[in-house]
Amino acid sequence: MLPALTGAAVLRISLFSDLYLRYVQPGLRPYLIVSGAVLVLLALCTAVAGRRAADGEGHADHADHADHGEHGEHGHGEHGHAHGPGGPRVAWLLALPALALLLFPPPALGSYSAEREAAQRAAQGVGAFPALPAGDPVDLTLAEFGSRAIYDSERSLKGRTVRLTGFVTHGDDGTWYVTRLLVSCCAADATTGKVEIRSAEAPPAGTWVTVTGTWHPEGALGTDAAWPPVLDATRVRHVEQPANPYEKR
Repeated sequence: MLPALTGAAVLRISLFSDLYLRYVQPGLRPYLIVSGAVLVLLALCTAVAGRRAADGEGHADHADHADHGEHGEHGHGEHGHAHGPGGPRVAWLLALPALALLLFPPPALGSYSAEREAAQRAAQGVGAFPALPAGDPVDLTLAEFGSRAIYDSERSLKGRTVRLTGFVTHGDDGTWYVTRLLVSCCAADATTGKVEIRSAEAPPAGTWVTVTGTWHPEGALGTDAAWPPVLDATRVRHVEQPANPYEKR
């Protein structure tokens, strides 16, 4: 029963929906589908084997009782015991996590996780970056914006209008940030990327927004004073959470 529930839950989030993107990178989808199918197939094979074994045991007991009847015996003693359940009832508690994943998949990591995560750098060392695409506004990930703002010796963000998408987090001093969780493989290795937003009123924490604005230089390149990078907002637009809420680190 437990493998069947687990397999069904994995198939639900990976084969029949995009919910798996809350937990792992898109490239892992085929492995999740195969794993879920194997678990369901294993559960079916186990159920069929158990049914055949039970039928065989039933036929053997019937023949044994018939043999005892011919000799005037009545099946008392060692053949009179009752078969109990396959295991302790408390073992069914192991099915609860799989059932919860099947019926109520947990949400993606959000503002609470981001606020508890230490600031991470998206690049190492100061240097030149490739030129940005022509035309404004230019869509950037938070990792791309942060790398250029903190480490780009050519100051490629200067004078450009950029557009960033993420969810809102609040600082203790009234500041607010567009935030995104960055992953290499899955949600377990998530770290935080964020950009401080100025010149705009803060939406509620956890709200997904797309912010358009210009880079506001702060601190010397490659120093702690340049973190987090700052954007002077000209427009803040509420948006739906994307199917994949994470950025690839």
